[in-house]
Amino acid sequence: MFSSIEKDIKSSEIRKKFLDFFQSKQHSIYASAPITLKDDPTLLFTNAGMNQFKNYFLGYELPTIPRVANTQKCLRVSGKHNDLEEVGVDHYHHTMFEMLGNWSFGNYPIHDQHDIQPYFKQEAIAWSWELLTKIYLLHTDRLFVTVFEGNEGEKLPKDSESFDEWKKWVPNEQHILYGGKKDNFWEMGDTGPCGPCTEIHVDLRSDQDRKKIPAQQLVNTGHPEVIEIWNNVFIQYNRKANGVLEPLPNKHVDTGMGLERLTRILQNKKSNYDTDLFEPLIRATEQICKVSYQGSNSKQDIAFRVIADHIRAIFYCIADGQLPSNVGAGYVVRRILRRAVRYYFQYLNRKESLLTHLVASMKQTVKASYYQEGHLNKNVANAPIVGNFKLLLLPQVKMQQKLDSNHTNAFDTMDLKQLDQLGDFVAKVIHEEEEAFLQTLDRGLKRLDDLMNLSIQTKKINGAQSFELFDTYGFPLDLTKLVAHEQGFDIDELGFEQAMREQKNRGKKDAALVAEDWQVVYQNKTNGRFVGYDTLSKETQVIQYRKLHAKNGDSFHIVLAETPFYAESGGQIGDTGTLFFDDEQVTVLDTKKENNLTIHYIDKLPQKLDVPCLAQVDKLQRRQTTFHHSATHLLQAALKHVLGDHVAQKGSLVTANQLRFDFTHFAKLTPEELKKVEILVNQKIQDNIPVSIQLLPKDDAIKMGATALFGEKYGDTVRVVTIDSKFSIELCGGTHVQETGHLGAFAITSETAIASGVRRITAVCGVAYQHYMREKAQLLDEVTQLFKNPANLLKTVKDIIETNSHFQNQIESYQAKELEQQKTELLTKKTESIGGYSFTGSYIPPNILSNPDQLKHLSYQIQASQKSDFNILVTNINGKAQVAIAISDALQKSKNIDANKIIKEKVASLIGGRGGGQKNLATAGGADMTKDELEEVIKVVKNKFPEIIESK
Repeated sequence: MFSSIEKDIKSSEIRKKFLDFFQSKQHSIYASAPITLKDDPTLLFTNAGMNQFKNYFLGYELPTIPRVANTQKCLRVSGKHNDLEEVGVDHYHHTMFEMLGNWSFGNYPIHDQHDIQPYFKQEAIAWSWELLTKIYLLHTDRLFVTVFEGNEGEKLPKDSESFDEWKKWVPNEQHILYGGKKDNFWEMGDTGPCGPCTEIHVDLRSDQDRKKIPAQQLVNTGHPEVIEIWNNVFIQYNRKANGVLEPLPNKHVDTGMGLERLTRILQNKKSNYDTDLFEPLIRATEQICKVSYQGSNSKQDIAFRVIADHIRAIFYCIADGQLPSNVGAGYVVRRILRRAVRYYFQYLNRKESLLTHLVASMKQTVKASYYQEGHLNKNVANAPIVGNFKLLLLPQVKMQQKLDSNHTNAFDTMDLKQLDQLGDFVAKVIHEEEEAFLQTLDRGLKRLDDLMNLSIQTKKINGAQSFELFDTYGFPLDLTKLVAHEQGFDIDELGFEQAMREQKNRGKKDAALVAEDWQVVYQNKTNGRFVGYDTLSKETQVIQYRKLHAKNGDSFHIVLAETPFYAESGGQIGDTGTLFFDDEQVTVLDTKKENNLTIHYIDKLPQKLDVPCLAQVDKLQRRQTTFHHSATHLLQAALKHVLGDHVAQKGSLVTANQLRFDFTHFAKLTPEELKKVEILVNQKIQDNIPVSIQLLPKDDAIKMGATALFGEKYGDTVRVVTIDSKFSIELCGGTHVQETGHLGAFAITSETAIASGVRRITAVCGVAYQHYMREKAQLLDEVTQLFKNPANLLKTVKDIIETNSHFQNQIESYQAKELEQQKTELLTKKTESIGGYSFTGSYIPPNILSNPDQLKHLSYQIQASQKSDFNILVTNINGKAQVAIAISDALQKSKNIDANKIIKEKVASLIGGRGGGQKNLATAGGADMTKDELEEVIKVVKNKFPEIIESK
């Protein structure tokens, strides 16, 4: 046993004991931030508990309280913190994990208002030991701690202070070890806050193994049973871009302990995957796949662990609003999902969807951890809000529900119903992704078969080919190796790695962006305060700037003391405009938010940075963008009214030209539904409803029924935008009109699907509506003139379509007869014997075949029916020369010739085109050619046939 605590303790109890302990130490309990990030361009996902407090460390925000504890959903699959390849192979790394943390935020003046004070090394170390040994009852002889040994090269001193603090608590001083910079010095990135850290490790080996080798020799060596469980980081330096470390005026404590590892220890398990966090998912996989999990390191058991880990990451990411896609964070989610599919496809012999069916187990796991008698555990529900709602692990479970004003607690009703709705949505998204990738896997296997046929002589697939399978079809190298080895083929692994490196280097070169340190021009306490709700111009001052180096040239970021420029947020694009410095003008190309700073993007610096400047927003762009933002609120409310309360925002883009709104709905909107939505929005515009904007306490806003957006971070005071209290109330920081009548009119321009269960509407209003309607009117006028101004345009168009359809059917019938006649002639055509092999070559008159696939099919039929060894067909389809070559299996095997090679090397150039295909059937297309020219192609190939069959 590693601990004296009750052996059947649940993970939910372990989590609760952590939060209760730090609450007793005067910490405020904060909710988990969403696992997906919106306003931090340096990260795709929350990868550490400190992410939501990053602005405090950087000095961009002042913390309102000095002590915080939380449990944070994290994802580590890319960048510096990337555990993906270890997941499932070992028993303690994960993609998604839950980080338990406690925090102390510096000696800020605001803390003078509190009786509670910040703390540093002394308290952090003492409480760590108390929690582990007095609350969790871990055996002290199994615990080892490490402290920073210093680094002379960077002039970093040894952390003797932490060492001395640990001596007060650790019974055996030999259990206190010094560690190097790699393990005991924490850095946020290449620049920024950093400091020494002290880690706590636990020895989980048997007593027999512990006697053989002291744990001190195994700490931080990667031993699977001597593992780190807690890290206390003492942030006391700031690293600048030139590498120089400077002391921070305010020191912070940042700790993190993985719930998964801690649960394994306290439940006395040999693997994280044997705990109640993963075990239900593994059991469900066993039942579905009819395969048993043994807990070994076999490929099959690794697959079980990979799937259990990955479905948790996929579930939480999609639930937090990040759908799989081809770019950014969406690509990471898709990559994790496809990795899981490959593992069950490859090692569990599951050829149909699996992850979809595991969503039910995920919902049960959530219910078991967070719900009591159908409602959220009160300790969870009463936690202070940092995200949208009072949830520690699932701030998204409530979807975007409007709350009954009679209820004081956001989680008194509908919790399980909303969780089930969310689970259904996640399952549908996963199912669509699984089905699509399973088809891709099938195509990839066919491509691999083609590659093996091309490499039949060498029995080796080269690096570029195996990388193509990885890059295009998602095949990992081990899957390619597995299939190839079964057929007696080898893989050029060095060539694969080289191709991988070349792609990464190209990506780095294209995306390289190096930011220099901020240069302070003017100290100002307002730190970029936004004043653009009330004015579009402002006398202000540059307070800091930095230079950026990129492949396409240098650019600059500047921060103003006060700014009227709206920074991109909540779907609304950032403002553009002009900065006036004395006689010099600088164009603002974009405005974005980074770590709570409003960043103005400019391509050149003014000559004089230290003079006052006039910041002027582009009025026309802001005005039309504002119109579209208010229209987005009306659209969302109208969709809920017409389709139902299940409609929830999944994304938006508000520009001067149009609005784009993504929302949950599982069917294409009918013309009638679209018409109802459009009419309802226009009715609200015509009613000229005043748009009310209030600053309210967050709880008051939620009680009045305000809709919040998942993934957005809301403070204690929120901005509430109301357009008719019975129609639309939303939390929103964007810009809006004063009355809806300003929007003029509204039109939906498109409605499409973008993912399973997610639809997208684009629409216009204001000036953009006028442009749209003018374009429609102009198009209608052009069509009317084209048809000679008929009295009934619609009837005329329908008549022409019907007539065209009739003639098309006649043409296809004629072509079918011609094709059958041509096929009969070809089948009766005698073959020639050349070099002991039969050869046929035929010209087909133009446009009897409608596409190259018909030529390919016909060529295969002729070759099979005539039993000819070599058959070449030539024709002209829609003004392009087409050639098909079919080769018998007997000729292919006896002479090892390849139709694909012949088409590419000997035929394509004859018709001025290109082609390819399989070993026994290949085609080429080229320029327009006459009958004589095409028949000449047959002659050339026929003359080369003896050479072809004798070539090696």
